[in-house]
Amino acid sequence: MSRLSQGHATAGLCIGLLLVMMVLKPVHAAPQDEIRAAFENFVAAQNDHDVGKAKALLLASPDFLWITRGAPIWGSDAALKRFAALYKGTWRLDPDMASLKIMMVGDGAARLYVPITFTIGAAGQPPQTIRFLMNQLLVRTADGWRVASILPIPAAKP
Repeated sequence: MSRLSQGHATAGLCIGLLLVMMVLKPVHAAPQDEIRAAFENFVAAQNDHDVGKAKALLLASPDFLWITRGAPIWGSDAALKRFAALYKGTWRLDPDMASLKIMMVGDGAARLYVPITFTIGAAGQPPQTIRFLMNQLLVRTADGWRVASILPIPAAKP
């Protein structure tokens, strides 16, 4: 092959590669997939009674809000102390993942809704099973999606 033919072949190959690169978009997980994964990790941390895992999933802020039993718990540190106390008894979350809804609120925030069954009981006491409509606000941080608020609402009895 002559030098001229080689040059044309190389130029053609380069142009072809450039066109392919322009058409292909980088593969990134959709925010909803990332949020779903963060929520699944949150549930796993709760069910494992793992305060360290839970801490990594909460927004480290005094503005973190968890409404529980009609009372606000402000700040991730206070929430983690409450989780640690609850973990001494029965504490299990079973979300209805087929009903999970994620609503984006701009690029860096999302609302999550899922019906969830809590199995709750103080240490040494028989547990109760209660259905809630779980609502969470998650925000994107440099370290990934973090739970900024937890708002469980008791579900109506069927």
